[in-house]
Parts: sequence; C-alpha cells; structure tokens
Amino acid sequence: MIIKVKVKPNSKKQEIRKINEEKYEVNLKSPAEKNKANIELIKLLKKHFKKKIKIKSGLTSKNKVIEAE
Repeated sequence: MIIKVKVKPNSKKQEIRKINEEKYEVNLKSPAEKNKANIELIKLLKKHFKKKIKIKSGLTSKNKVIEAE
C-alpha cells in the first residue's frame, strides 16, 4: 500500500489525520533535524497500520511517499 503523508514537525501532540484514501497529515513532536522526525513518523505509522513502513521518497521534505507492506 502506498500513501502520501504531509508531516508537521514540532507539534504539541502526535496525531494522524486521514484526508482521503491515500493521503494523510501527521503531526509529530520531534523536530525536523538529525532524522528525528522521520524516525518518529515510522514508529507512529507502524503502530497505526500494524505493517512494516518504509519511506519511498521525501526524506528531507514535509511531503513524503510511504510504503506500508
């Protein structure tokens, strides 16, 4: 399954919001430095979907393409 995610780092709380079937908006507590936000994103999505998560594109962008196996 391929989904598109818009990440908002430095938020007050962690939250996943579904925009449509393949697009999500995710608020993260971690800052977008030293890969902290990406690590938090993977952990949060893994817990939410209960699947293995991999970032396909957008490692340094707020807009990411995620693959859930």
